[in-house]
Amino acid sequence: MPRLRETATMEYAVRPVIQEWPPQGQWTYEDYARLPNDGWKYEVMRGELYMSPAPSPRHQRAVLRLSTAMERFVSQHQLGETFISPIDVILPRRLGTPVQPDILFIRRDNLHIVGEATIDGVPDLVVEILSPSNWVDDRRTKLDIYAEADIGEYWIVDPNKQSIEVFVLTENRYVLVEKYGSGDRVASQVLSGFSIAVDEIIPQ
Repeated sequence: MPRLRETATMEYAVRPVIQEWPPQGQWTYEDYARLPNDGWKYEVMRGELYMSPAPSPRHQRAVLRLSTAMERFVSQHQLGETFISPIDVILPRRLGTPVQPDILFIRRDNLHIVGEATIDGVPDLVVEILSPSNWVDDRRTKLDIYAEADIGEYWIVDPNKQSIEVFVLTENRYVLVEKYGSGDRVASQVLSGFSIAVDEIIPQ
């Protein structure tokens, strides 16, 4: 995912009226809220701005299929709420101000973190669908940030490799439970009883 410092010259040249962007490492939610609605996806992690282009149809199909199945299960068992991006999630200790997971689940007893404009706290499960522009950040930066924020479970869905990796938080770090592929069913520990076929999310 390209960062602002890599495109700063272009940004200032295109929008000369906006001059006072903060340096990397000092971005806040208030700075983020001033960004234009221009089709890019913006996130702020540890005070640094990250940006990526709009997701592809293949990416969005995976989001839709998985989130629909997850929401059906969550609603049926009255477990909490499921959300999809774009939605601003404010993590503690300036880890994310905000981040926008592709899919997230919040337990019923944790729903107090859902506000009018943002989710201000730690979801219980997050899912990221890899794209060519952001796979490094999802596998490295977000893996570290989500673990430090104490998010209990993290799924990484790779449409190109038709795989899904499930990580669970163990002693403040993520441990890979399983890497699932075509023909497998993915199971969640946070959403006990929920499973779905990889081929249902990412058809061959």
